[in-house]
Amino acid sequence: MKTKTIFSRIIIVLFITAFFSSANAGKNIQLTLDNAVEIAMDNSYRIRHVEMGIEKTLLRLKARRAGLKSKVFMDIQTPDLNHISENKWNSVLYRDEIVRQNTERWQTDLSIKQPVILFGYPTNGYVSLNYKVYRYQQKDDGNREIDYYNRFYFKYEQPLFTTNYLKNDLERAELALKDSQLDYIDDKVDIIRDIGYDYYRLFEMTYENIIYTKQLVILDHILAITDGLTAHDSTHSDHIQVQLEITNEKENLLENKSDRRRQMSNMKQRLRLNADDSLIVDPIIKITPVYIKLDDAIELGLKNNPRLRSLYLNKRQSELDVESVKGENAFQVNLEFTYGLEKKDNRLRSIWDEYDNSNSATVHAYIPLWDWGERRANIQSEQIDVNRRDLQIEETRVYIKKTITNSYTNLKEYEERCLNLDKSRHISRDFVDISIDKYAESELPLQNLLQIVERHKDTEKNFLDTYMGYRRSLLSLMINTHYDYEKSMSLVDEQFSYKY
Repeated sequence: MKTKTIFSRIIIVLFITAFFSSANAGKNIQLTLDNAVEIAMDNSYRIRHVEMGIEKTLLRLKARRAGLKSKVFMDIQTPDLNHISENKWNSVLYRDEIVRQNTERWQTDLSIKQPVILFGYPTNGYVSLNYKVYRYQQKDDGNREIDYYNRFYFKYEQPLFTTNYLKNDLERAELALKDSQLDYIDDKVDIIRDIGYDYYRLFEMTYENIIYTKQLVILDHILAITDGLTAHDSTHSDHIQVQLEITNEKENLLENKSDRRRQMSNMKQRLRLNADDSLIVDPIIKITPVYIKLDDAIELGLKNNPRLRSLYLNKRQSELDVESVKGENAFQVNLEFTYGLEKKDNRLRSIWDEYDNSNSATVHAYIPLWDWGERRANIQSEQIDVNRRDLQIEETRVYIKKTITNSYTNLKEYEERCLNLDKSRHISRDFVDISIDKYAESELPLQNLLQIVERHKDTEKNFLDTYMGYRRSLLSLMINTHYDYEKSMSLVDEQFSYKY
């Protein structure tokens, strides 16, 4: 019985240990360039920061658009008490005198205000429906006088010959949202570039392991042949030389594995993965010819580049700044019309009977006469920013054209070399098999065979170097044009999760 109890406890301990070991074990991640970028995006603090910026500008635009709709508000002054003495002019005595003021006001204003929109265009004017009611009490030497007042009226306000601030504020909010979205794309492309180069370095090391492993398989096959030759001829010494080649090749493989392990560790840190996670890279060779002309690639780059598009947005912001400055200290006219009904009475129940007309019209014109050139200098100062934006745009366009031309030229050269070397490495492998057969039949010296095997490895490595140059050039062209040629998809026109 005691033995069974001990055995049961051992089983429980082993089960618990296995459970926690499996719970803490790292994940196996099949790593490709696409999911590496996706993991980096999900774990990037910078991307989260930009997403919050998009959310902020989206809410700001939402607020600006809400500002184009009706607004209902109430203004209450309850109470407004004045029990003070003030110095006032007495027009009868023609002198100042101290007057004691003892008043109480209880007032409420209710308004429904709407910007004037014509054909979807804010005019910078407002219309409103208003209601005002108050109770006003004055006391003097024990006497008390109470007045009640209410007024219903329609009001129209329209500035003329000045900057349309309502329209400009809405446009600024739209520009800010677009700029935040372009920052998101720009940061994503930066991640694709950085992760891409790291991923291709890992890809290269993984493929080098395959090259060294295949080389060892060939050498082991040659070693088996030398063992057979030695069995027939005890003076045969090729066995030792092949063993030395195998030892050197194993050292190369171990060194490359060590470098690959460090690169794996760096990649996990870049992707913010757990140290226990295992990354699996399947080095599949894929050559995708790019059927696009240089001029079309340049056109794509100029169209899609988020930094260039952001410069155009900044230029428009500067133009809006010029418009705002032009509206300062400039000729302008403000129109204001009201139409309504009002009633004043000392009895509350009477202020809703027999209303009087309550209308007003005001035209206020501001005419600047002389400011010593202040307004002109301010406008010229803001216009310089517009000119600077034009200069930045032109400089960026020239840089984009140069980088795309270089990437396109490199891609085409590497693409042609890859296709040629791909054929050569297969021919080289066939030649190795033929040479091994000749060596087995004693028709080829071992030294010549080892040279052929070494040249085959060099051909494989040359192909790998050229292929990695091709992949990096394709990545560079994708980054510079913001277009994925393997998926036939623009990186700029992707759908955002933020709709407006």
